[in-house]
Amino acid sequence: MINVEISRNPNENSLGVLRRFSRKIQSFGMIPRMRSIRFSGRVQSHYKVKQKALKSIARRAEISELIKQGKVTIKPVRR
Repeated sequence: MINVEISRNPNENSLGVLRRFSRKIQSFGMIPRMRSIRFSGRVQSHYKVKQKALKSIARRAEISELIKQGKVTIKPVRR
């Protein structure tokens, strides 16, 4: 972990401090690194992928059966 420390100079306003801080953060490359950590999910195991696929296939078959029986109406696709 990289700690960034910026101290305020005596004749500097708060916008200047904020600008120096953001520039320092960009130079370290922390924002892309933190976003990659935040938004990258780990790869699921083969078993989990298979279970999810089987579950969706079963649900799709169940819904198609309910549609044939007239118990469920088909929703129009919104785009």
